[in-house]
Amino acid sequence: MTPGGQEPPQIELSPAYPARAAWGTAPSLRAWQAEAIGRYFDSDPRDYLAVATPGAGKTTFALTIAAELLGRRLVDRITVVAPTEHLKTQWAEAAARVGIPIDPAYSGGKGRTSKDFVGVAVTYAGVASNPLAHRIRTERFKTLVILDEIHHAGDALSWGEAVREAFEPAKRRLALTGTPFRSDVNPIPFVTYEPDPEAGAGVLRSAADYTYGYGHALRDHVVRPVLFWAYGGDLQWRTRAGDEISARLGEPLTKDMAAQALRTALDPGGSWIAAVLEAADRRLSEVRKNVPDAGGLVIASDQDSARAYAALLQRIAGEKPIVVLSDEKAASKNIAKFSAGENRWMVAVRMVSEGVDVPRLAVGVYATTTSTPLFFAQAVGRFVRARARGETASIFLPSHPSLLGFASELELERDHVLGRTITDEGDLFAAENALLAQAQAGESASADETLVPFEALGSQATFAHVLYDGAEFGHAGEVHVGSEEEMDFLGIPGLLEPDQVRSLLQRRQAQRRDLRAAAESADDPLVESTTTHERLAILRRELNSLVAAWHHRTGQPHGVTHAALRRDCGGPAAAIATADQLQARIDRLREWATRKSG
Repeated sequence: MTPGGQEPPQIELSPAYPARAAWGTAPSLRAWQAEAIGRYFDSDPRDYLAVATPGAGKTTFALTIAAELLGRRLVDRITVVAPTEHLKTQWAEAAARVGIPIDPAYSGGKGRTSKDFVGVAVTYAGVASNPLAHRIRTERFKTLVILDEIHHAGDALSWGEAVREAFEPAKRRLALTGTPFRSDVNPIPFVTYEPDPEAGAGVLRSAADYTYGYGHALRDHVVRPVLFWAYGGDLQWRTRAGDEISARLGEPLTKDMAAQALRTALDPGGSWIAAVLEAADRRLSEVRKNVPDAGGLVIASDQDSARAYAALLQRIAGEKPIVVLSDEKAASKNIAKFSAGENRWMVAVRMVSEGVDVPRLAVGVYATTTSTPLFFAQAVGRFVRARARGETASIFLPSHPSLLGFASELELERDHVLGRTITDEGDLFAAENALLAQAQAGESASADETLVPFEALGSQATFAHVLYDGAEFGHAGEVHVGSEEEMDFLGIPGLLEPDQVRSLLQRRQAQRRDLRAAAESADDPLVESTTTHERLAILRRELNSLVAAWHHRTGQPHGVTHAALRRDCGGPAAAIATADQLQARIDRLREWATRKSG
């Protein structure tokens, strides 16, 4: 009998559970899940942190442990702490499938719940609102606390303190995350920190008990390969001072100009986002030839933009998208409707950026101004869940240096770091907390207006390249949206193995290069591959690629590298430099790389 006088549930456990058969013998568990669960029961810990890439199956892993602990009578109650209201319901539905009844409507103020439930699901915000009530419940029973996306307990000092107060008496605590941790000063409760000798004195780094990264999951065919479709283009906007500015998306810009360029590109009234949505819809049509129920998701910055993007997509696709706004009561039902149906598109603000399980999502458009590693990883995680071998994911995004950097570092595993020193404002994490707070503060259209005021005047999109496995694939010069050169890549089949993806990208690139070379040799007057603007575009792209590679190799911010090259070689910013000046910087950067290798 449990302390409350209730019999624990009788749960049917498969032969693969601990003490019943050799690990890995049950087809329902993936190899990493079996290994991680085996380590858990071998060490029999009170606290356990599992870091696994989105889509790998953290929920199944946690519920397997929960069911076994209940079966062994080591615990008699479960508390799941999730980031959002929708995820509470999702956890309850998943737990019900393995025979663990969980109440997703429970709140600390209720005090009690029906005896039909063995557990409750709450949010981090709910815990922070009444930590004492949750502590009392935790003390009354032998409780397993599952802390889903544990990094949220570090979002605010008050949240971390509340989680610690509420669940300090727990019999067991199982922490999960699928998102790169960030640097800050708020320690995450129940996470072990160890000195980091490489980072210097006083710096602590989180220590996971089990880690299963994206690269490993991709090799195991647990997640899909992701193709990032980068789009640049010409943008015009007017500042508050009345100055009209023109810039090219993807070229080196100041911090303020880069932010304004991104917002101009994403302006629903401009041509850039309409062209990218049209390209994404064409890609979705190609994918649906092989995967008929494949769906697409647009992640918007605010509610007004989400509605405007939905209207654009309705004209482009001829079908009304499902719009998900977190302050609407029907939000969870709309997500469930889209997940179970065959609609082409869903448009949301942030509600589906983390944890929400919609396995048929295959094409995404990253149309938000939030540009942090944390949010980007959450967003990409919605598309990587594999259902069958050969499925690929396609994500369309602006040619913004930060976003391209995150895309190329998809396989990077990042621990939580305390006491890390910020060396300059170009540091990857320097503005992390402020941006994340802005992303989580609200969905109103005015959220971004607190930044640098400006007015978008116009935008035109051009296809830049496809980024896959850290390598770029594209065509020389400007590639217009809707051109054959763009369709070389948009037409890639939706079912391919990872090595086939790379081979096909290389082949498409080489075929077009050979066609252009043949046309040049025949002096085709329609081909002007050596015009000044194309040569400059090629040199800028080469320079930016080398600067990005230098950043990944040394950690030096892009802007610092560009500034150092200008000091060494002379000349203005790359956007207005001559071909000779650009070539000199390319040669100098290659010289640095050679010296560093030596």
